[in-house]
Amino acid sequence: MKPDQLPDAASIANELVTLRDFLRYGVSAFRAHDLVFGHGTTDALDEAAFIVLEGLALPIDRLEPFLDARLMPHERKRLAELIVARVTTRKPASYLLNKAYVGGVPFYVDERVIVPRSFIGELLRSDLLSGIDGHQLIEAESITSALDLCTGSGCLAILMAQHFPHAMIEAVDLSPDALDVARINLAASGLEDRIGLIEGDLFGPLTGHTYDLIITNPPYVSAQVMATLPPEYAHEPQMALGSGEDGLDITRRILKDAGKHLNAGGGLICEIGEDREILEAEFPHLPFLWLDTAESSGEVFWLSADDLGSQ
Repeated sequence: MKPDQLPDAASIANELVTLRDFLRYGVSAFRAHDLVFGHGTTDALDEAAFIVLEGLALPIDRLEPFLDARLMPHERKRLAELIVARVTTRKPASYLLNKAYVGGVPFYVDERVIVPRSFIGELLRSDLLSGIDGHQLIEAESITSALDLCTGSGCLAILMAQHFPHAMIEAVDLSPDALDVARINLAASGLEDRIGLIEGDLFGPLTGHTYDLIITNPPYVSAQVMATLPPEYAHEPQMALGSGEDGLDITRRILKDAGKHLNAGGGLICEIGEDREILEAEFPHLPFLWLDTAESSGEVFWLSADDLGSQ
């Protein structure tokens, strides 16, 4: 299939019959049009599988049982329109479907927030607080207050509430639009009594507030990378991506003030992308502890309240 030969949705729906047909066609179309992935999927096959399964309200982790199912006309129309929209608009599939998954947990998303894809989500699913080589960072049962800074869709705040059953959580974002999306997810989670949403610039609205744990996935894309992002990323709020010339302006502000908002024995978990060397060179006195995941290395760090007290 050449890039200029994408049929209209009606023609596609008329020719394809089974879920396997749409999966195969989606992969071919996405590859032929050089789409870019990274919003919850890693390649054309993952993206096509997400579209056909979520598009038909099927379990997103069970493709095989449904591959040879014959689809109803309205189902074929639905999938054909999604595939064509993915190619012609270059919108990430999560925006087309208003759904993103973090650790298997579904969240509502639209273009008011970035598509959630933080490595902290993976850490929250694992025993993130056990540290390295069994060294305990903080006891999960002792966490009674926590902060999600730059919360966006609110997904990490909700995951924290699920993981730390004794914690009251505050979630802050500068964008009122993002907080509107977070409210949708909060209402769906049933955790409204334990999570408070706050509009403001980082720690600005939190004078006098302290926490046992702070997590944050702030904007961290450099100016150079922002200028060359693929079209898929242009659909996301740019304020949620860029952070100055080297991508670390907001991280610097967080490091400056986080210590004032941590209780004794607490700590900060922060995601920064691939700029570990810049950060370590600029803050040689801080003993960054890097929390690697299955998909990342040197992109998320831990600093204790004592570490940050020296700031």
